[in-house]
Amino acid sequence: MSLSHQDQVQLLQDILVNHLEDCCGSVSECEQLGRLVKSLIANNSVSQEMQPLLEEIYTYCQSGKNSPDLENHINAHQEELSQWVDQINSYS
Repeated sequence: MSLSHQDQVQLLQDILVNHLEDCCGSVSECEQLGRLVKSLIANNSVSQEMQPLLEEIYTYCQSGKNSPDLENHINAHQEELSQWVDQINSYS
C-alpha cells in the first residue's frame, strides 16, 4: 500500500520535528527524507508553492547524509527546521 501525499507530508514533518526536538538523527532518516521529498516533488497533488520548501529540505537531507558529523549538521539547521515545520503546517 502506498502513502497518499498527505501521509507523505505528515511523515516528512514528523522526521523534521524529531530532528528539531531531539537534535539528532540517522543517515537512514536523511535518506528517507530524500525519498519522500523526491516523491512529493513528482506528485501533481502537491502545491507548487511547496516546491521551493521541498528543494531546501532535499538539500538539507543530502548534506546531512554526507556529513561527517550528522548531529552537528542537524544542530546547525535548527532555525531552518523550525521554519520548515511551520511552513508545512501552513500548507496542510
